[in-house]
Amino acid sequence: MRNFTQTHFADHTQKWSHDQLNRLLNTHRISARDLWASVRNDVEFDEDGYLLFDDTVISKQYAKEIQPVRRQWSGWEKRVINGIGLVTCVYVNPKTQCYWIIDYRIYDYDRDGKTKLEHLQDMLKNAYFVKCLPFRTVLIDAWYASMDVMKAIQALSKIYYAPLKSNRLVNDSDGVDPHMRVDALTWTAAEMRHGKLVHIKKFPKGYQVKLFRIVSGSGRTQYIVTNDLSQCDAEATRQTCCLRWKIEQLHRELKQTTGIGKCQSRKHRAQRNHIACCLWVWVSLTRAARAAGQTIYRFKESLFDDYIRQQLENPVISINIA
Repeated sequence: MRNFTQTHFADHTQKWSHDQLNRLLNTHRISARDLWASVRNDVEFDEDGYLLFDDTVISKQYAKEIQPVRRQWSGWEKRVINGIGLVTCVYVNPKTQCYWIIDYRIYDYDRDGKTKLEHLQDMLKNAYFVKCLPFRTVLIDAWYASMDVMKAIQALSKIYYAPLKSNRLVNDSDGVDPHMRVDALTWTAAEMRHGKLVHIKKFPKGYQVKLFRIVSGSGRTQYIVTNDLSQCDAEATRQTCCLRWKIEQLHRELKQTTGIGKCQSRKHRAQRNHIACCLWVWVSLTRAARAAGQTIYRFKESLFDDYIRQQLENPVISINIA
C-alpha cells in the first residue's frame, strides 16, 4: 500500500468517516506508555540483554507548515534536511537476536527544551527505574558518546560500548603527554588485539576507558570505547557493536513498511499520533511475521496474496486480445 491518507482509509471502511479520523488524530493522545503496554508481553527478557539508543529523521523535505519539522542532520540522507527527529530505544535479546522497540521520544526542542541526549537519558532511567528491565549492556552511536551519557550509564552499573569520532581527543600516556586525536594514536600489535586504556579529554581526572581500534575488511577504521575494563578482545568488541545495527534495521523497516513519513497534517498532536500508530503497526507486523517465520517485508506482501490469486483466476477486468 502506498496511499496513507485519511481519505483513502475512510473510502475503504464504513465505520470511520474522514472527519472522525481527523478529529481522532488531532485530539487523542497516544503516548510511549501505550506502545510499551502493547509490546511488553512480546519481549523475551534476558539478564544479559542489550539496550540500543539512536535517532532517525522522518523526512519532510517539502513541508513548510508542519509544526514539529525542523532542520536537522539525517544519517539516512547524509545531509541536513527538514524533518521530524525520532529518538528510539530498542531491547535486544543476545541469545535469540530478536529485538523490540520499547520506548521513543519526538525531538521537539522548541516545545520541551530537551536535546536528543537528554531524551536518551530519560529513556535510560525509565527503562531501569520504571520498567525495571533486565539488561547488562548499552550500545550508542558516536553522536551520543558524551560524558553525561556515559556517566549516566555507568551510574546504573551498566556497561557501554560507543564509537568515537576520529577527531576526539584522548590520552594513552596516563597524563604524561597531551591529549591527541584518536586517529593519531600509535598502536602495537598487542594493543590491536587487546585494546588499551585511555582518558578522554574533559572527562574526570583518572576516569579511564578501554579503547579498541577495529579495522573492517573494506579498510574502514572504527574506534570503540567501553567502560568494561576487563574486555581484552577486539573481535569480541566488534561482534558486540554489530548488534547496534538492529536499531538501524528497525528504522529502515519503519520507513519502508508503515508510511511513517506520509502524514500530511500540520498539527503537533496529529504528527505525534501518526508516528505512534506507525510504531504500533511495526510491532504488530513484526509479531505476526515472526510467528509465520517470515521477514516483515514478505509478510506484508503476503497480505495481498489471496486477492492476487483470486484476480488471476477470475479477473475483474478482462483483456480481449484480437
